Order: sequence, then C-alpha cells, then structure tokens
Amino acid sequence: MSNAPLSGANLRGAVDLSSLSKPRPTPASSPVPPSPTAGGSGAGALVRDASDATFTAILELSRTVPVIVEFYGQGVESTLTPIIESYGGRLALAKVHAPVNPQLVQAFQVQQVPTVAAIVGERPLHLFIGAIAEEEVRQVFDQVLQLGVQNGVTGTISPHTETDAPAEPVEEPLPPLHQEAYDAIEAGDLARAIASYRAAITQNPRDSLAVAGLAQVSLLQRMEHADAALIRDAAASAPASAAAQLAVADLDVAAGHFDDAFARLLDLFPTLDVDSRDAVRTRLLEYFEIVGADDPRVTAARRRLAMLLY
Repeated sequence: MSNAPLSGANLRGAVDLSSLSKPRPTPASSPVPPSPTAGGSGAGALVRDASDATFTAILELSRTVPVIVEFYGQGVESTLTPIIESYGGRLALAKVHAPVNPQLVQAFQVQQVPTVAAIVGERPLHLFIGAIAEEEVRQVFDQVLQLGVQNGVTGTISPHTETDAPAEPVEEPLPPLHQEAYDAIEAGDLARAIASYRAAITQNPRDSLAVAGLAQVSLLQRMEHADAALIRDAAASAPASAAAQLAVADLDVAAGHFDDAFARLLDLFPTLDVDSRDAVRTRLLEYFEIVGADDPRVTAARRRLAMLLY
C-alpha cells in the first residue's frame, strides 16, 4: 500500500470501466458465468457478490456510498466483511471472484489476489494489494470516505439481512457445455474450459456466447504464465514480427487498453504476409468478442480492418 494520502486526482483514469458501465447480459447468457454465489450475502446490502454481468449495479450503488471492491481467488477468501459492517452503512463491499470474471480483472488490471480497489461516484481508484493490518485497512477506508465527501457521495445504506432483502430472480441453468466450461474455470483448468466452448461452437456455430467465452478464456490461458517485461522487450526488438506484436497486444487487452491493442495490430497489418495477416485478423476478431460488438472502439477498429482487407 502506498503511504501517500488518497486525493481527488486518484479518481481520474485509475482504471477503465467504460466497458462495464452499460447493461450486461443476465447470468444465463454470460459468456463466462458469474460466481454461483452472486447476489447472495449474509450481510445483505452492505456486502454483495459482484460479477462481470452484475457490475452495473455496483457502479450505480457507488453514487450513494463508496464501494470497496475486493478481488479474491482460489484459496484466497474475502476478509473485509466485518470491517465494512463496522462503518454502519457508509461503505459497501463488492466481492469479485477473480478467476471467473475476466472483464473486471482486465478493467482493474488485477495481477494477483487479494487486490482491493474502490468506486466513488462511478469513478475507480486502486487501494492496495495483498493482506495488510486491520488498522491500515481502516486508515485507507477513512480516506475513501473523505473522498466520498469531496465528491458528494455521502449516503448510507441499510444492512438488510438475507431474509429482509427482496427475493433474487431465479437464474436459468446454463447449457451443459457452458456449465462444463464454468466448472473448468472454477477449477483453474483453462484448457478444459476451452475444449468445452469449442464443443459448444461445434454443436451450434451461431452460439455467440460460446464464441465470446472461448475468446475470453483463450486470452486468460495465453496470459497465465506471461512475463510482461519480456514480452514488451521482444516486441520493441522485433517491431515487424506478428508473433511479438500479438503477444504485447494480449497484454494491452488484458489491462483494458483496447485502443492500444487495436492500433498496434492494425498499423502492422499492411506490412504482413498472407499467413501473418490471417493470424492478426483472427486475433482481432477474438478481441472484438471480448470487448463487445456494440463498443464504439470495436466499431471503429472493425471498420478500419475491413478497409485494410478490401
């Protein structure tokens, strides 16, 4: 954790949440399904499980109270609930299971768990990585509350229990192969998840959710053991290499720098041979699935790719 006090400037450009500020598919149609505990929490409204599919609600909540966002993973459980409860409704906690929510992991540039961030008035900032002492946690949260005051986010929410909270809508079951992919992701078996999504596409080539899920999990697999410094050095040393530029484009997409990835590959495209062009075109189409067809950055990049192809 940085010793520097938080300030209003920290709320500008910390991470890119623009792709998460529009309505998301329901869990039944999400390419990579949310955690099965999404929406349920013993602390009710104060503590919520959040996912790629439900994060719009967290952004909306952050206009009322600052929301702490905690990323956890396999064997790394949330520890912040008692501290959040002690603030009496002036803070909320959104818990994100990192392995099954790649869009949030990309947007917040999560490199390890636990990672803790905050959303104040729909604007994000990083807080700390790893476990720190409760006294330090409280100091950080007090500063987040001060930022809330500076930005007019000073409400409170009631700590409803599960029995008091409105009933959650019943989620439709996932298609069998999508469920297999989800279970594989939960187990950390990305190769099996990829195989399940490919089987779903073989059964139904129009299964757009399987196509998007395959693109997301394939990126996660490529990034699993990636060394960012080595990849960027290789790309700088071989600016005309499609393989080197594809690798660094993966880094950019994983960090949410979609425009950088698109520009890098589209600038390179005219200089490539036929095989390399095909590889770059295929990878760009995967990125378009990850970002979303209705994103204006995808629209612009798709238009430029079409002009380069024809």
